Amino acid sequence: MSLTNYVPTPKFEEYRELFKEHFVMERRDGIIELRMHTLGGDTQWSFELHRALWQVFQVVGTDPENEVMILTSTGDTWIANIDDSSFSKEEDDRAGYSYEHMYYDGRRMMISLINDVEIPTIGVIPGPGAHTEFALMCDITICSDNAVLVDPHLDLGLVPGDGIHSAFIELMGVKRAAYALLTCEIFDAQKALEYGLVNEVVPRAQLDARAWELAERINARKRTTRRMTVPVIRRPWKQRIADDLDGGFGIEMHAYMCDSPEHRDRVGETVTSRTDTFTAEDRKKGIRTTAA
Repeated sequence: MSLTNYVPTPKFEEYRELFKEHFVMERRDGIIELRMHTLGGDTQWSFELHRALWQVFQVVGTDPENEVMILTSTGDTWIANIDDSSFSKEEDDRAGYSYEHMYYDGRRMMISLINDVEIPTIGVIPGPGAHTEFALMCDITICSDNAVLVDPHLDLGLVPGDGIHSAFIELMGVKRAAYALLTCEIFDAQKALEYGLVNEVVPRAQLDARAWELAERINARKRTTRRMTVPVIRRPWKQRIADDLDGGFGIEMHAYMCDSPEHRDRVGETVTSRTDTFTAEDRKKGIRTTAA
């Protein structure tokens, strides 16, 4: 008999309760679905969600009863809005928040998704939204036919260095990614498919069922073979993270300290010298439109 005991692994029922403020969780036959939400509705970006994402990825990856993970969002958007009440706290301690919440938590989100969740992952984008890097960096990504992808960082006065740049460069290549990041290019579902950002475009009403169909197909494979396939297909992402994630975040935070932009939902404000404006409806969807 061993002199010591294993540290107990958290049980699904325990961490489902622990993370319920940020995720609705369901698990069937080893397939776990994480559905982001804010107060039961469309997901709003916040410091609290920043932290909860990497924490939940670590816990899900630790539980040997999880075999395939589906990551999605509530409603018909991805990350629909910014929680101004959360980000307003950064003004009290800009240097502290730039490290503790933006640099540390922000990096851990991608690092944990790629390195800690050692089971197949499926990202499901149900509609328009920003910060799609988590879905794009899943092993398989599907989106609804009304999905809209964009990285609006530069139009908001921020360097696009916190993960979406890694996803765009890895999936689209340098030239297309540079254009998208510098112009805040909007991708509809078909263009996202054409550029290799997603694997499938599915009608919204069929999206969730298709995600589970794919998960069940993958889950039908023998356990060790299925799990050992993951490090093979993740190698490019691990290299991408090693190459530019820390640097991108560091550069973004340096510019953030120099130029002091606000993480706010600046509805209706013209944010460039061109005719690009953000309307209230666009902001809710995390996208921008070009005024006529």
